[in-house]
Amino acid sequence: MKVVICGAGISGLALAHRMRTYGWDVVLLEKAPGPRTQGYMIDFFGAGYDAAEAMGLLPALHEVGYRIAEAQYVDGGGRVRASLGFDQFGATVHHRLLSLMRPDLEAVLRAQLPAGVDLRFATSTTGIENGPDGVRVALTDGSTLEADLLVGADGIHSAVRRLVFGEERRFLRYLGFHVAAYLFRDQVVEAEARDRYAITDTAGRQMGFYRLRDGRIATFAVHRTPDPALPSDVRAAVQAAYGSLGWITPRALRACPASPEIYYDQIAQIVVPRWSAGRVALVGDACYAVSPLAGQGASLGVGGAFVLAEELDRAPSIEEGLDRYERAFRPVAEEKQRAGRRTARWFLPASRLQVRLRRVALALARLPGLDRVVATSIAGRPTAVVAQRAGRQVHHS
Repeated sequence: MKVVICGAGISGLALAHRMRTYGWDVVLLEKAPGPRTQGYMIDFFGAGYDAAEAMGLLPALHEVGYRIAEAQYVDGGGRVRASLGFDQFGATVHHRLLSLMRPDLEAVLRAQLPAGVDLRFATSTTGIENGPDGVRVALTDGSTLEADLLVGADGIHSAVRRLVFGEERRFLRYLGFHVAAYLFRDQVVEAEARDRYAITDTAGRQMGFYRLRDGRIATFAVHRTPDPALPSDVRAAVQAAYGSLGWITPRALRACPASPEIYYDQIAQIVVPRWSAGRVALVGDACYAVSPLAGQGASLGVGGAFVLAEELDRAPSIEEGLDRYERAFRPVAEEKQRAGRRTARWFLPASRLQVRLRRVALALARLPGLDRVVATSIAGRPTAVVAQRAGRQVHHS
């Protein structure tokens, strides 16, 4: 059996790992010319953590992970106005939690690919023939591939979804924000961001900073805007959107790199009524993007890929495997999307009053019992969908 996977990001790499483990011939296509370096700090827990454990990836992920003590909200004068301890949040998920840079997670997944995965950079699809017994995929290099299954793991702006399921506007739910992330060096910012995730305590727009091992600063910026259209000059847009913020943000904006080195996108969710059509399926952000503000896109990408591979391995046919995958994972994804919409409302307050209310909520979250309530509101309910399948696998081995 042969599968073509479009997208060598987190979901595509995880799926390639699992499908090859089960003996499939795997071709993994990526339109970028090489591994992406843009990205931001993520919290990795839940379904993705369970899947990574079952795949034997946790030791390597722990090596590249970061130990963050607190997320602290800092006003324009540099004073801490509110905070959230990571141990406090970690306890609610039994400390099965890692803080990772997205490019580092991808690097581990890529390094751990089993032998035989055909990974092709600078290659994507231009056409898809979806037949009853397989697919024919036309590629940008002029060649074609024939396979039993095609999976679109190519993100929120999926080309596979557009070619097979319809235009993006049918499935995109814009949440009213734009997001940016980039890396830079500045000794003053480095001193302020050491051993904590420092975030501006602001309304309407905010920037967060974290110091990496090599001394660079990872910044994550988000601002409210009713217009989903992306700017033509990303660097200028970032400097204009956040130029009014105080504290260390002027230094961060002066160090902002050229547009190609900045991750920039709209904050949105993807809602697709059906995740497969014939011999074409979707996984990860291509069919259930939750938004970067939800903090679980990477986890759901790995978890969904794991469940898809497990169900395809166990089912009597590809079509039945795709049905089982969607029945198992759609409720998980939809619940996390609801949690993501809740998170968006408090993650970036729209007014100074809401900023003050967030301070009160974070203070209350330190009280015994309320910490779990707050964590559930942010992350959604826990799920055992991956752990159950991993357990059955161990039992049968």
